[in-house]
Amino acid sequence: MSSDTPTDGPARPMLYDPTEHRIRSFVTRAGRLSTGQARALEELGPQFLIEYKKEPLDLVRAFGRKAPVVLEIGFGMGDTTAHIARLMPEKDFLGVEVHTPGVGSLLKQIGEQDIKNLRLIQHDVVEVLNFMIADGSLDGVHVFFPDPWHKARHNKRRLIQPAFVKLLCQKLAPGGYIHLATDWEDYAVQMLDVLSGEPQLQNTAEGYAPQPAYRPLTKFENRGLKLGHGVWDLVFTRK
Repeated sequence: MSSDTPTDGPARPMLYDPTEHRIRSFVTRAGRLSTGQARALEELGPQFLIEYKKEPLDLVRAFGRKAPVVLEIGFGMGDTTAHIARLMPEKDFLGVEVHTPGVGSLLKQIGEQDIKNLRLIQHDVVEVLNFMIADGSLDGVHVFFPDPWHKARHNKRRLIQPAFVKLLCQKLAPGGYIHLATDWEDYAVQMLDVLSGEPQLQNTAEGYAPQPAYRPLTKFENRGLKLGHGVWDLVFTRK
């Protein structure tokens, strides 16, 4: 049997958590977990996967050293996060993702590529930020290609909203940065409006930023660019 043979079941949509009284920006689903991903979860999870708890996370203890920490929100299958972590061994990266196959995929890459400066949390990032991340403790935040919720009636589910950006600013150290990227133009416009409207942030560019060298092109993104689709990066720093 191939190491990537699907072993899991159907999706289970859940858009709203009544216990939180807020609309979530993601859909919780079981997905398709491969045997390779399942093995990575079992073998590497104890070392690299941090359990969600409603208590502050000691980042120095979690990574075994004191270094700049960058939060990667919604890393998907983890290819970009693994690439950036390898590119910047002097920094530590904390990846937060709700979907089990993505967590398993990135754990698999951590093992295959011997990545030491990555830790993962499988949970809602809003709760992680509120309960686990100390104010002023982050040096950067990456949010690459979040769900665009492209139907107008679903725009309220988008992650990048004023309250969320204010929460990110609370967790960033002065001089820390927020890097967003999207391939949906109307979401890019919203992102620029929201970040520009936050008084604690300063744009590093006149409008949209050039793609930073550390962010690789994904296969999906490269295919879209060849078809003439746009991609917009935004990089703002905390004052």
